[in-house]
Amino acid sequence: MAWRSYQFRLYPSKTIQKKLNEQMELCRQLYNQLLEELDKARREGRKITQRDTQALIAELKKTENPELSNVYSKVLQMVNYQLWSNIKALSQLKQNGKKTGRLRFKGAGWYKTLNFNQSGFRIAGNKLILSKVGEIPIKTHRPIEGQIKGVIIKREKSGKWFANLQVEKNKEPQFLPSMGRAVGIDVGVKHFLTDSDGRQVENPRFYEKTLERIRVLQRKLSKKRRGSENREKARIRLACAYEMLVNQRDDFLHKLSRFYANNYDTVFVEDLRIQSLARNRNLAQKILDASWGKFFQFLSYKAESAGRMVARRKPGGTTQNCSNCGRKVPKALDERTHRCPYCGIERDRDYNASLNILYSGLGRPGEPAEIRPLQVIPASLIVEAGSPIPPG
Repeated sequence: MAWRSYQFRLYPSKTIQKKLNEQMELCRQLYNQLLEELDKARREGRKITQRDTQALIAELKKTENPELSNVYSKVLQMVNYQLWSNIKALSQLKQNGKKTGRLRFKGAGWYKTLNFNQSGFRIAGNKLILSKVGEIPIKTHRPIEGQIKGVIIKREKSGKWFANLQVEKNKEPQFLPSMGRAVGIDVGVKHFLTDSDGRQVENPRFYEKTLERIRVLQRKLSKKRRGSENREKARIRLACAYEMLVNQRDDFLHKLSRFYANNYDTVFVEDLRIQSLARNRNLAQKILDASWGKFFQFLSYKAESAGRMVARRKPGGTTQNCSNCGRKVPKALDERTHRCPYCGIERDRDYNASLNILYSGLGRPGEPAEIRPLQVIPASLIVEAGSPIPPG
């Protein structure tokens, strides 16, 4: 049994949009009311449980907030569930030694989802029917395999609406046939990645290319009067620019990770502490723009569904050690070529690191390897063709 999430675009009418926005506002109010009850119980020294706040919802419907009856009951239950999930997350951070505060009350417009869990929804043709909401046109651009167990309605900052379907698959996953190959991958800033088979994929630098347009739109937004229709239009244009940036980046990462999940039985990557690396002021923006963490996430779940394996290796020594003889060869960050004074090998710094990652994963600390020219692959080729071209 496996779970899969599908995201489909919704096209609600203005009447339905108004209803959805009203229900989200009611969910926000409920979240704040439940949080206020928790704070009150803490001040009075009373113990309160998730079941107590769940029972409180029925009381609020009858007394303080009868409009909550306009929202499907399961959606309200999930508001309570989200509140306690946030409390547990804070508690876990404290146990890990992190400095945390208390949960804050949520301001207007903060709540952007409605969670229909287990019931209150069905799909009929090209319509998504939600309890106490109505019919919403939905574009199901691919077949849904399995039984829908939950639907999350989401409003993006750009004003677009989406439905995230949580689907349970009863069929056994169909793994891809074994390729008998393994690869080591070294990610970087100058090139997005270099692998041990001699591919070097260019860094698309989506944020750098979009930055000037974003700055222009932010300046225009700052000049609009607060609360005006023109300001709202400017805010939506800026949100659409950010949305396009995220979509471009995700499209690139999905296609690249799909290539490695399809063509290798085992993919070895470095277990990087990306947040620590991003503390470097000179490289922080480039590291975050590259989205290595999201790439590893996409690669991991695609490999798992294909019957492959992604193995993380400790990053120590991968750059400084020689992949040919295993000796340590210190080099500065701006030194892009590995030259070993012991065995005389000379190759690209990142290619040398990718070979070390592969040998570390295979349990071989270093060995003579064929010197092959690197094939630099433009990022545009991956976006257009869907996968990098294997070297000949």
